Amino acid sequence: MEEMIKQAQRLRRDIIVMIGEANSGHPGGSLSAADLITALYFRVLRHRQSDPDWSERDRFILSKGHAAPALYAALARSGYFPLAQLKTLRKFGSPLQGHPEKGKLPGVEASTGSLGQGISYGAGIALAGRLDRKDYRVYVLVGDGEINEGQIWEAAMFVAFHCLDHLTVILDCNRQQLDGSTKDILDIEPLADKWRAFGWHVVDIDGHDFEQILSAFDEAKRTTGKPTLILSRTVKGKGVSFMENNNEFHGVAPNQEQVKMALEELSQ
Repeated sequence: MEEMIKQAQRLRRDIIVMIGEANSGHPGGSLSAADLITALYFRVLRHRQSDPDWSERDRFILSKGHAAPALYAALARSGYFPLAQLKTLRKFGSPLQGHPEKGKLPGVEASTGSLGQGISYGAGIALAGRLDRKDYRVYVLVGDGEINEGQIWEAAMFVAFHCLDHLTVILDCNRQQLDGSTKDILDIEPLADKWRAFGWHVVDIDGHDFEQILSAFDEAKRTTGKPTLILSRTVKGKGVSFMENNNEFHGVAPNQEQVKMALEELSQ
């Protein structure tokens, strides 16, 4: 687990550096998802950086596309493209735009950013896999503010109805969204009960505890007959003290002094 923790810290440092360099981006939700994405790319997913379009690969869909820096850092650290390219985030002509775009960067499975669409996209891929008799798995990461979107629940019904048990949704539940707390804007609890009512197997975890994270992914693989929702309780801005639970950093880049402070914290 120690190496996983170190890898997640590398991703967090990458996130701060690239958003600081761009002077634009979404640090809070990228940092909250860093541990989940680390677990996926360095332990869970079946993938090949030398062959990004390998037909047997597992698929990962970042539905909360504004957390693209976390995905880009994981792809670079996995060897899909040079680490130096991370500093081109949001620059004109760069394939690392503010939201992922399929076809522009190796390893990106879907163009996302319009919230609420990822599970629908993943459902199509999962159904295609069944029809093609492939054994790949599909993982979709959504945000808790994102599930205000009605399309999320339409897709949840569809996936459960078709018993797509090779699809797993990871809910990054950091309790904040663009305009404030999810509780104040549109209370989404009780989350576990709602997803179970829609026919899903639910695993409720601390989204920053790698033992719980990896155990949840293992449980999802063992679960048959219904899809799995990993309800990951996280902290927005995790790892940087002045960003944690501070919604000012939902979509605001740190200045250069804050970048330095954040990197010092993440290097300890």
